Amino acid sequence: MKNKFLTIVALTAMGISSIHGQAWLGSTTEKPKEKIALKYGPISPNPRTDADMQRFREYGLGQFIHWGVYAIPGNEWNGVSARKGAAASEWIRSWSGSTAPKDWKNTYDNLYKSFNPKDFDAKRWAKEAKGMGAKYVIFTTKHHDGFALWPTRYSDYNISKTPYKKDIVKQIVDAYTAEGIDVYLYFSILEWNNPNYLYAAPKNDEEKKKYQKFLQYTRNQLLELLKNYPQIKGFWFDGTWDKAWISSYEFTYQLEKELREKHPGLIIGSRFRNDENGKRHFDTNGDLLGDYEQGWERKLPSSFESLNGNDWDCVMTIPPNGWGYMKDWSGLYTKTSDDLIEMLMKSRSMNGNFVINFGPDGNGDFHPEEKKIMKEVGEWMKLNAKAVYATHHSDLSSTPYGYFTQRENTVYLTVFNRPVNNILRIPIDKKAKEIPIKASLLANGAPSVIKHSDIGLDRDKNTYYDILLPKDFTSDKAFVVEIQLQKGSANTQKLMDAKM
Repeated sequence: MKNKFLTIVALTAMGISSIHGQAWLGSTTEKPKEKIALKYGPISPNPRTDADMQRFREYGLGQFIHWGVYAIPGNEWNGVSARKGAAASEWIRSWSGSTAPKDWKNTYDNLYKSFNPKDFDAKRWAKEAKGMGAKYVIFTTKHHDGFALWPTRYSDYNISKTPYKKDIVKQIVDAYTAEGIDVYLYFSILEWNNPNYLYAAPKNDEEKKKYQKFLQYTRNQLLELLKNYPQIKGFWFDGTWDKAWISSYEFTYQLEKELREKHPGLIIGSRFRNDENGKRHFDTNGDLLGDYEQGWERKLPSSFESLNGNDWDCVMTIPPNGWGYMKDWSGLYTKTSDDLIEMLMKSRSMNGNFVINFGPDGNGDFHPEEKKIMKEVGEWMKLNAKAVYATHHSDLSSTPYGYFTQRENTVYLTVFNRPVNNILRIPIDKKAKEIPIKASLLANGAPSVIKHSDIGLDRDKNTYYDILLPKDFTSDKAFVVEIQLQKGSANTQKLMDAKM
């Protein structure tokens, strides 16, 4: 563990993020010049063109709920928090070393006996998510501790054995679906307390037999989730980085096929499995494994071009790395609604969905700061949703003012940096077949004057259109300018170039 921790620290220092402890470089994989024959490469086409996948592309904003028995300690135990040696909230069961309480794992494994979230109300959660503007939710059915929030037939370590007893997953699926919010289920492959789980690849017949039991158990649970909750739209997988799982590529390939056959249209992220060469997220040829790139966790792509046309989403925490419930947020920089809205629009400008993480407490309520975030994001979305939902990347040049999104011939510029002269100068390629003809503020419909400003920069491929913002318009949040495009070309005047 110490060496792994040092490796992660070193990678982070080099600008490489980690995904729940697993180093990830994003979509920087270069494709080989010649295709390599693979037996266990992608199953679904990329990109998918069906209605289910198109719906995914149009979500814009999502909610992630990270919840389990780890909400009871809330990132600390007996006054020792993750900042003083404990493992992070949802990882606290893995706590070891001199700061860990005696017999800690056994203590943790019995916390479920007191799990009774008396304030949990799935309908209230769903209404709050809808008020925030979320179009889909990703909900933790089971984290690395192996505790299932549904009454699974394949393990006694589940919600039915708690004082609460009721099926939480069913309540979430039913309540969110009723509010028109699509449900995706988070599922961890890794299980710390499962006696048949292996980290390293099986080395002998005994280990192979043992791990085969684990694989069948995993298959049973996933098929059970599909059977119990047929309304779900997809799976969000985690904990697939250990060598034993990586070495089971034939099994996982067949399992993905089976899941898709049982649930046509099912959407699966790139984190589920690997090819026969151990390549995860992207296969040996650099092609996406799954329906969308799942590696953007707590970070965003550097550019639209680097994504190579892949669908993707970003899941973002509010505290720096706070997924599960944290009692104490003091001394931490916690993201504001302004931070999250900017990340949302940056994601949309690159064809990605943006998903905000929430970690409810052991009683089933959200942290006060999380409630504040939901309310503020929701207020912004009520005014500016047209710039978010069902929009896509715009070919207009990037701008220091903010981010462009587009739907048909309408472009939305979300302004985060308002110029002091109230003029938004938009570069348009001189060869463009469409030009801006009308602009207005999305918040109140107030029109803005557009002027063509051919400023005559030498060897500039662009010409410019100035949008004059109303001087009496004020806003303490990012605002959106709606720009109508029309077929046509820019009328640029060329006088005479100086001889150099």
